[in-house]
Amino acid sequence: MSSNKPSSFKELSLNNYLFNEESAKLFEEHIEKTLNYIQQFLSQRKFYKGDDIIEIKKDKLKAKLQNIVNAHSIDDVLEELNELYIKNSVSFHNPNYVAHLNCPITLPSIVAEILATSINTAVETWDQSNAATFIEQEVIHWICNEYNFDENADGVFTSGGTQSNFMALLLARDHYAFKNLGINIKQNGWSDDISKFRIFCSEKSHFSIKKNAALLGLGFDAVIPVKVDKEMRMDVSELAFEIERVKQEGNIPIAVVATLGTTDYGSFDPLEAIGILAKEQNMWLHVDGAYGGCFILTDTHSHYFKGIEMVDSVTVDFHKTLFQPVSCSAFLVKDKEHFKYVSYYADYLNPLESKDEERPDLIEKSIQTTRRFDALKVWLTLKTLGTNTIATYLETVHYLIKEVYENVKLNNAFEIAHVPALSTLVFRYKHKDVDDDVIHNEINLYIKNTLYKAGQASIASTKLKGVTYLKFTLLNPKNTVANLLNIIKMVEETGVKYEPKLNMA
Repeated sequence: MSSNKPSSFKELSLNNYLFNEESAKLFEEHIEKTLNYIQQFLSQRKFYKGDDIIEIKKDKLKAKLQNIVNAHSIDDVLEELNELYIKNSVSFHNPNYVAHLNCPITLPSIVAEILATSINTAVETWDQSNAATFIEQEVIHWICNEYNFDENADGVFTSGGTQSNFMALLLARDHYAFKNLGINIKQNGWSDDISKFRIFCSEKSHFSIKKNAALLGLGFDAVIPVKVDKEMRMDVSELAFEIERVKQEGNIPIAVVATLGTTDYGSFDPLEAIGILAKEQNMWLHVDGAYGGCFILTDTHSHYFKGIEMVDSVTVDFHKTLFQPVSCSAFLVKDKEHFKYVSYYADYLNPLESKDEERPDLIEKSIQTTRRFDALKVWLTLKTLGTNTIATYLETVHYLIKEVYENVKLNNAFEIAHVPALSTLVFRYKHKDVDDDVIHNEINLYIKNTLYKAGQASIASTKLKGVTYLKFTLLNPKNTVANLLNIIKMVEETGVKYEPKLNMA
C-alpha cells in the first residue's frame, strides 16, 4: 500500500551538493579531504613560500573561473585550490609573522565557525536566529560588564573596527544634531549647520576616523588631528587648544575619539583627562579600542581604562586581541537609546507592531541587515578557555615586546621610536656610515621587502615625521624572545647587504 504523504525533498541525485541530511556523508568526506590540506598548511615551516612576480602572474591566471559549466570532483578542485591559494597563504600563526594585527586563533573559535557556517544562522531577526540572539546579547553583556557599563548599555557585532567607528561617528553626529539643534538627520537629511561639525582624535589614530567622516558627508576636514606627546598619546592640552580654536572659527565640536592601542604604536590616550574635557564641552566621547580593548582583561593594562565610565561608545575587535577568526568585532554604546539613530522597521522583516522584548530583533541595532553569527566564536572561546587564559596570552605578548625592546635599544644599529605600551615596537635600522634619512628610508624598505619576498619574516613599516620605520606587532603568545631577536638579526644582516648600492651612489 503506497503512502499519500508527499516527499519533503526532491530525490537526491548523485550531483546534488546542497547541504542537508541526505548529503551529510558527502559533507563528512569533503571535510576529511579538506583537513588533509589544512594539516599540510600547518606543517609549513615558512610563514610564506616567497614572492616571485612570475609566479604571481601565473596565479592570476589560475584564479580565472574557466570550465565551470559542468561539475568537477572535489579532489581535483581542492588540489587546484591548494596550488593557487593554500600553499600561497600567509601563516599568521608562524612566529616569523610579526607584521600586522593578525592573530593565531583559538580551537573553539574554529569549531564555532564550522557550526555557524554549517547551520548558516542569520542573526538579524528572531525568526531566523532564535537562541543565537541570546548568545550575541550575552557576549555583548559580558564585554559591557568588563567596561563597568550598567544595564542601559548595549551593543552589536560588526565586521570590524572601521564599521564600528563608522557607527560611533554616525551616532555622535545625529545625536548632537537632534539634542542640541533639533535636527532629525535620519528623517529630514542634511542641514548647513552639520557642515560645521568637528571631530577630534590623536594624530596617530586609525585612518577610519577620517574615512568615515567623509562617508558621513562631513569630509576629511571635519576631523581635527591632535598632537601627541613623546609616548605617542594624545596631548590633552593640545586637545583643549584645538577645541577652542575650532569654536573661534565658528565651527561646532561634537565628538572626541580616544584611542586605546594605536595601530602603529600601541599607545593609550589618557582616557580620564580626555573624558573630563569632552563632558565639559558637551561632546560625544568614543573609544577606539580595536587593538587595546581586550586588554581590559589583564592586570598589566587595566589602569589605562580609568575613566571608561564616561565614554558614550566603544569599538573592540575580538579578531585582534581575543584570538578570533576574522571577522569578529563589536560596537558598544553606554545608552542603548542611541541605537534609535540607526533603527528601521521593515514590514516584511521586523514590523514595529511585532516588536517583542522576549524575542528581540538585533537588526534594530545594526547598519547591516544580513549578519553572520560571529558571536558564537567568542561565546565558545570564553566558555572553553576562560578569561584568565586570554589574559595570559595578552600579557605574554606584552612581555615579549618589552624584552625585545630592552635588547634592541642596546644595539647601536637601531633607533627606536617609542617605549612599547602594548605589543608593538617601532624602530629602524641605521647604517653607521649614512646620515641621509632618504637613504635610510630606502634601506629599511629594502629590508622589509627582501625578508618578505624570501619568506624569511614578515615585518611592517610605517612613517614618523616622514621617516620610514620598521614595525613589529606581536599577537602570538607562542613566540619567543630568541626567535624575535633572530628576526632582528636578519634585519641587521639584510641592512648591511644594502652597502654595495650605497657605494654606487
